[in-house]
Amino acid sequence: MSRGFRAIELAGLVALGIGLAWWIAPRADKARLGPEESKKLKNPVPLNAQTLPAAKAIYKEKCVNCHGETGKGDGPEAMMYDPAPADLSGAHAREKTDGEIFYQISEGRKPMPPFKAQLTEEQRWQLVHYVRTLAAQPAPPPGKAATEKGAERKQQ
Repeated sequence: MSRGFRAIELAGLVALGIGLAWWIAPRADKARLGPEESKKLKNPVPLNAQTLPAAKAIYKEKCVNCHGETGKGDGPEAMMYDPAPADLSGAHAREKTDGEIFYQISEGRKPMPPFKAQLTEEQRWQLVHYVRTLAAQPAPPPGKAATEKGAERKQQ
């Protein structure tokens, strides 16, 4: 091969590399969603009669072995992992935004795998709704409940 041909071949490879980088760069920025940006995300999937049953089926298939039926992190495989699976039923889960939960489902966190390649975006948002049912609000303190009932009686 001649020197001129090699120079042309090298120039072509460099141009191809630059073109590929130019094409990938804007798409990579959109694909990257960090934990801080995720806090602002709103769940685009409506909560309706179809959402929770679909999400519960996904949870049973993908999550229950580690997080358990009630989300306490006590599934049959939970003892195999360090750190232990997260408790999805507690105050910590209630404090997360929908976007943060979506991010954790999508990206995973050791030892949990990322689910962005296994579940559609809609399925991951459905799971956010289901996780919210596991992290139900705690009952009011006993004194407060009694006070509220007394106030209701007075109004009647």
